[in-house]
Amino acid sequence: MANYYFERECRTPTSECYTIVDDGTAVGRLDLHFTPTVVHATLAISEALTQEQIQELIEIVDEDIVDAVGVERDEFIVHVHQGRDLGVYSNHEFGPPGNGHPGAGA
Repeated sequence: MANYYFERECRTPTSECYTIVDDGTAVGRLDLHFTPTVVHATLAISEALTQEQIQELIEIVDEDIVDAVGVERDEFIVHVHQGRDLGVYSNHEFGPPGNGHPGAGA
C-alpha cells in the first residue's frame, strides 16, 4: 500500500489543486471542483501506477480530502488521465540557470 501525500498547490472557494507525492516522488496531480451537488475531480497520474493503485488513490481522495472539505454532495465524478509528466509551463520568463533562476522548464 502506497503512502500518498497531497501537497496543496492552490485553493479557491470552489476548487483545490494538489500534487500527489509517494515516497518523495511526484506521481500525479489532482484538481477538485465543487458544485452545489457534485464534486468533479481530474486525476493526472504517472503511467507507472496500476489499476489497483489508481482505485486506491481515488478512494483516498474521496475519504480523506473530499469528505474533509465538508461539502454536501450527491456525486463524486473522477476523470483519470494516465501518462508521463512533460513539465510545468508558465508565462513567467526564467533567466539562465544560476543567479537565483531555475532555468527554463524547471
